[in-house]
Amino acid sequence: MSTGQALSEPIEVTEPTPQWTVPDSFYARYGKRAVDVAAAALAMPVLGALTLGVGAAIALDDGGPVFFRQKRWGRRGRAFDIMKFRSMSVGARDLRNADSSTVASRSDSRVTRVGRVLRQTSLDEIPQFINVLKGEMSLIGPRPNLATKPLERMGADERRRLSVRPGITGYNQAFYRNSSTLEERYAADCYYVDNLSLALDLRIVLRTIRTVLAREEIYTQESR
Repeated sequence: MSTGQALSEPIEVTEPTPQWTVPDSFYARYGKRAVDVAAAALAMPVLGALTLGVGAAIALDDGGPVFFRQKRWGRRGRAFDIMKFRSMSVGARDLRNADSSTVASRSDSRVTRVGRVLRQTSLDEIPQFINVLKGEMSLIGPRPNLATKPLERMGADERRRLSVRPGITGYNQAFYRNSSTLEERYAADCYYVDNLSLALDLRIVLRTIRTVLAREEIYTQESR
């Protein structure tokens, strides 16, 4: 084949394969999952009791379903159904705030009376221990985004945070809550991925407990 012929042939350009990298440590590869399974198994009796109590409260409040499920991006770009206690009115995704927005806010009228308490105490996240047992989530990790944006359209940091299982709580929720931009949150998630360790996870757990006890609410652009 001549040089002219070679240059005339089309060159196929493909998206680079994401590099799913985590620290090469025993905890990152084995210990973290073992802790997740043990903690989630221990939480099951508590989850059962909470489901009875919360279910009764929701039934008395508006009579709708107890659980809310939504597609989220998981580890290495695998979508899964996240579980929560329902905190918004049935059909909330089709309802709008007074300003016509659909973003959850502190004064969001779509949040039920029971839902407001669930959010203030973070109890709405408890059913995600089921996701942890199934291997879809971890106790600690980046919060999972809605599975609506294709992987190929994600930026480098947004995609790299998928190197680990998403968490019930994470670095951002423990240390920043609502005080950071989307880009800052993704950068913080990548910091967590690069520095994943038992010590960092323990710091996040302790800080999360402190934040929950302070009754700080989370109202972000994440659909609830």
